[in-house]
Amino acid sequence: MSDDKDKAAAAGGTGASMARAALHLFDRSQLQDSVALAPPVSLRIALIAGAQCSLAVLCAVVLTLLSPWPELVGFPALGALASLFGRFAPLPRRRRIVAICAGLLTLGVFFPSVASLFGAPDWALVLVLALVAGACTVVVSRWSIGLPGAVIIVFAAGAALHPVDHWQTMAARMLATAAGGLVAWLVCWLTDGLRSQELLQLRLPPTLVPPASHQWIAAGRITAGAALAGGIAWAAGWHHPAWAAIGATAVMQGSNLHVTMSRALQRMVGTLVGACLVWLILAQHPPLWAMVLAIVLFQFTTEVIIGINYALGQITVTPMALLMTVLASPAPLSGSLPVERVMETMLGAAVGIVLAVLFSSADDRAHLAALRRKQ
Repeated sequence: MSDDKDKAAAAGGTGASMARAALHLFDRSQLQDSVALAPPVSLRIALIAGAQCSLAVLCAVVLTLLSPWPELVGFPALGALASLFGRFAPLPRRRRIVAICAGLLTLGVFFPSVASLFGAPDWALVLVLALVAGACTVVVSRWSIGLPGAVIIVFAAGAALHPVDHWQTMAARMLATAAGGLVAWLVCWLTDGLRSQELLQLRLPPTLVPPASHQWIAAGRITAGAALAGGIAWAAGWHHPAWAAIGATAVMQGSNLHVTMSRALQRMVGTLVGACLVWLILAQHPPLWAMVLAIVLFQFTTEVIIGINYALGQITVTPMALLMTVLASPAPLSGSLPVERVMETMLGAAVGIVLAVLFSSADDRAHLAALRRKQ
């Protein structure tokens, strides 16, 4: 009966209920939830997954640097991020998931690259990035790929926004990304037996695949959020509008309004601290191999702690992402890079929150109101 009343109240006036939802999101209890620590589902699997991804990235980077094409080093590292997916999946399914995600990462690099090759202006590349975010949202949901979700594919697509002037450059990017995905698959295939005993003891809830209509609605929301955030960043003259689009995508992946707001707060605070950390690192003008080792260390730490608290994960994933951007960039980057990351992440998070409230359903708002009363 109380649930029916909540829904009726939420549906009674759309504008008023949205305003109430926005006020709930800025409640003190929301901040408390955002800083709360959760026990990891399995610390052993988190450690194994962190080691797998770190090893895959390290192998991909080292092999590329020792190859005749060291300038492509950022793209195999992106492909190696396929090892992030499927950590709780049974061994045969894990191999399928990693292979699928390696393909998605390669396609994520392909679409902005081919658009650039055909002369697309910067604003059109931002739109391509947003469409990649929406399409990957549907694929990740329909195939039950799971976390970290579409945001990693968008990250790869964002790294491919650098101009392409020849089809050989585009082909080299794709092959390098696919090669990194192959390294990820091999690393997981060789080491996944370490998870088998722990998987037998885990009792995870069944994965629920939402109806196709819900998947397309979520994809539309995320496409709009990524396009709006990236478009604002581009119009403002910022150098990396992809970061704003990534921020909006990450925030809007939340399953409900409460999770969306928590992710936004955690992402903003974690990015701020992480940007300060990477600024200290870049100020020392570290050599290439030192940056590679730092990327590997930050990647491992992220996979271990992000399940405990998303903000803690952002503290370490931000330096990893920025250092990977430095590796992938064909030109020297300015010292304002960490500041730009913070500003564009905050923009993306803010856009994600606003659109999440505007696009929320009566059920979403009723769920948030009921949660606040319980607290």
